[in-house]
Amino acid sequence: MHFELSDELKALVQVAREFAADKIAPFVEQWDKDHYFPYEEVVKPMAALGFLGTVIPEEYGGNDMGWLATMLVTEEIARACSSLRVQINMETVGCAFPILRYGSEELKRKYVPKLVSAEYLGGFAITEPTAGSDVAGMKSRAEDQGDHWLLNGSKAWISNASLADVIIYYAHTDRGGRGRSLSAFVVELKNVEGVSTADWHKMGTHLSPTGEIILENVRVPKENILAGRGQGHLLGQARLGPARLAHCMRWIGQAEVALDMMVDRALNRYAHGSSLAEKQGIQWMIADSTMELYQCKLMVLHAAYRIDRGEDFRSEVSMAKHFVANALNRIVDRAIQVHGALGYSLDTPLARMAQHARWARFADGADEVHQWRIAQRTIEAYRRDKSTRMATGNLPL
Repeated sequence: MHFELSDELKALVQVAREFAADKIAPFVEQWDKDHYFPYEEVVKPMAALGFLGTVIPEEYGGNDMGWLATMLVTEEIARACSSLRVQINMETVGCAFPILRYGSEELKRKYVPKLVSAEYLGGFAITEPTAGSDVAGMKSRAEDQGDHWLLNGSKAWISNASLADVIIYYAHTDRGGRGRSLSAFVVELKNVEGVSTADWHKMGTHLSPTGEIILENVRVPKENILAGRGQGHLLGQARLGPARLAHCMRWIGQAEVALDMMVDRALNRYAHGSSLAEKQGIQWMIADSTMELYQCKLMVLHAAYRIDRGEDFRSEVSMAKHFVANALNRIVDRAIQVHGALGYSLDTPLARMAQHARWARFADGADEVHQWRIAQRTIEAYRRDKSTRMATGNLPL
């Protein structure tokens, strides 16, 4: 593992940084006030620049630059707007990648190029109102009707719920089943009888609509199942790790902005005879935030490295997801404290960033679930090897 980006990745980062600064940052506040989704202004251009195809082979419309490229682009877009980076996740990790990995050739040809080009908007529908992190406890059902599946169920807090043209939809294919009875389906939402959607209000911006998807006796072609009946867990293993790291990168982008703002404020604000930057209490806050952001970056880089090498990444991703989410909350909170009342107002991005940050601790798995899984894997590692080394990254030190 090394820490130097290739020239190709450096160029990609520069393009993403300039795009975020020129095409997103100046307009975010107005778009949010208007509840406007900038499809033509942001999503289509991101597709044209290749941001949505970084893990998709060229034959399906992508550029196959790898997961690290996805993470790097995500961070740059998130620095300008945390919500709009969701579109990279939904198109690539949320929809195109699962179809590419587990769909038939016909499904790949039909959907992946349209998702990568943003002709179609995608979504990933797994969460339900009564199940939350207990995925196996979902109520949605898919009945085998011979030449098609009949889907019934309700999904909650789904990104792009009201926008998506096509989604990956999870349902039980065996009555009363849990776990290995879960199956995943490619479902089209537009102009389909039995489909209804609604946006839900939430803390944070409205630039990434989140809401409910209800399917009532929706017919889905038999071939639209992914990985086979009862194999939905395979998609979770392949998709959720990279998706959680993509979340981490958006949070790192936001945390870096907050730290920059905190230092700038400390240098330029004078009180009680000196700048805030000269006061030890403020220096401690800057130091704590700097160390935490450094830890965040190292954890995400190592997890992405393991994913790209095809190694088991579950513990590393869980640890990164938990740590980065909590670090974001602390770093943004310190930045608000250094800004005082100004940080609490809407005259800086910090108040909105704090709203987003609170969501991070239960997005793609609540803190407590990740802690539970991390502990389980640590115990398993010790039982197997009489050492916890494998549970702490298996690093050469």
